[in-house]
Amino acid sequence: MILNVDLDSEVPIYQQLRDRIVEAIAEGVLTEGSPLPPTRALAADFGINFHTVNKAYDLLRQQGLIRLNRSTGAVVTPTVAAPPFRAEWTAKARTLLAEAVARGIPADEVLETCRTVLDSFSATPPEDTP
Repeated sequence: MILNVDLDSEVPIYQQLRDRIVEAIAEGVLTEGSPLPPTRALAADFGINFHTVNKAYDLLRQQGLIRLNRSTGAVVTPTVAAPPFRAEWTAKARTLLAEAVARGIPADEVLETCRTVLDSFSATPPEDTP
């Protein structure tokens, strides 16, 4: 797994790490049971403080995407979208879509972008068909 972060970005490094790991799960690069690199090793790779990696891992743990264990380290957990997550996700999506519309991006382009991004995730479950 290759993670890319921008050390000069306004987005905090721990958030970038969290986001790249979530994307790797969605893309199928990381699957249930996949181990994540130890915090100190990942921190050394980026030349950052290991507490920054700890913060990203703890956030992923709180969100139910990984489990942390002293013997096994950080491991990807099974993905189940609980109802509270669905409501939170919908609110975030609404804000992001509103921003796109407010900045003048046509609705058909927004929908096409959403479809393209969803299609890029191999872990995306197939749509229900009647």
